[in-house]
Amino acid sequence: MKIVHIITRLILGGAQENTLITCKLLAERGHEVTLITGPALGPEGELFNQTKGQKYETIVVDEMRRAIEPFKDLVAYRKLKRLLRQLQPDIVHTHSAKAGILGRYAGSALKGAWHPARPGIVHGIHGLAFHPYQSRWVNRIYVAIEKAAAKRTDYFVSVADAMTDQCKAAGIGADKPYVTAYSAIDEEQFLEPIAAERTRAFRRRNGIADDAVVLVTIARLFMLKGHDYIIASAPELAKRFANVVWLFVGDGNLAERYKQQVREMGLAERFRFTGLMPPNEIPLAIQSSDILVHCSLREGLARTLPQAMLCGRPAISFDVDGAREVVNERTGRLIEPKNVPQLIEACAELIADKSLSGRLGQAGQESVKTKFAPDTMVDTIERIYGQLVK
Repeated sequence: MKIVHIITRLILGGAQENTLITCKLLAERGHEVTLITGPALGPEGELFNQTKGQKYETIVVDEMRRAIEPFKDLVAYRKLKRLLRQLQPDIVHTHSAKAGILGRYAGSALKGAWHPARPGIVHGIHGLAFHPYQSRWVNRIYVAIEKAAAKRTDYFVSVADAMTDQCKAAGIGADKPYVTAYSAIDEEQFLEPIAAERTRAFRRRNGIADDAVVLVTIARLFMLKGHDYIIASAPELAKRFANVVWLFVGDGNLAERYKQQVREMGLAERFRFTGLMPPNEIPLAIQSSDILVHCSLREGLARTLPQAMLCGRPAISFDVDGAREVVNERTGRLIEPKNVPQLIEACAELIADKSLSGRLGQAGQESVKTKFAPDTMVDTIERIYGQLVK
């Protein structure tokens, strides 16, 4: 099949890693794959290096930006239409909000003399633009836009059952088929135990003692990612446990604010900020730590949760969106969003009981191995394509 994937930007992020794995495996399976993306603008880093030397082509549409910019959006739409006419794909598979709207409209406009049948149009739902933490009228606008785009969609692929449920509850694509394909992870690098010398060296570089208990958080330092709640839990946990250290992996526009905050609390020596880390170093950060703490208020299904489990580490997460599809009493602790006392007690329980932490990590590893394997995800996606190209 001739397949085109469209995503807004190739920054460091779950939707982007998911899309790159999908394109790579589809191309290796013999399909003709093209990836269209906008420039990777912003402080989150970029993944263009992962497209080099692959069996698929990557095209950058400079005008496709995350922010709403009507003139650039119109130019991007026209460029997408022109590219799709040239490529004549059997399938157009879109990801993220901006590319999801522009790409589905461009794909649905293809039918004509140059393309006798409209391509099958698939939209990947990695997260939702509407959520409880913004105004009702903004949510109504986003829902209305998504409903209109859904009419031009043949199939939805969700990264979690929770995404499907939320879309259907909002009336988006209620008459269209949905399937869950958990966001694939390049599992080998997480499952492979990292030598103790490397984890000790990582700790030394970040000023972390060998006997410290490290609570790691891997997320952009950005609003709604929940670092505030982790910082709020720190004074009590630091009082109870003299050897606990927090490791924040990632960067973003709130980095300086958080650094200042922990300084003012007198806890600067307990927090480590790594800044951006390349994706291939994330397994090292997790295996150099003891417990993953993820307090984002808004996710599809955070990849950092199964990544930690693949490394044999337990996960503590707010109970939002798809988190409960991987985190439970056997694999970690699921807590009420924004509930700092619950967060403190969940962290304290796992810090104090190393054997419990180990059992949870081992059970988590077994539970996600098959579910998040690249072939598992791409088998599902390829099966959908086959149904649309009969």
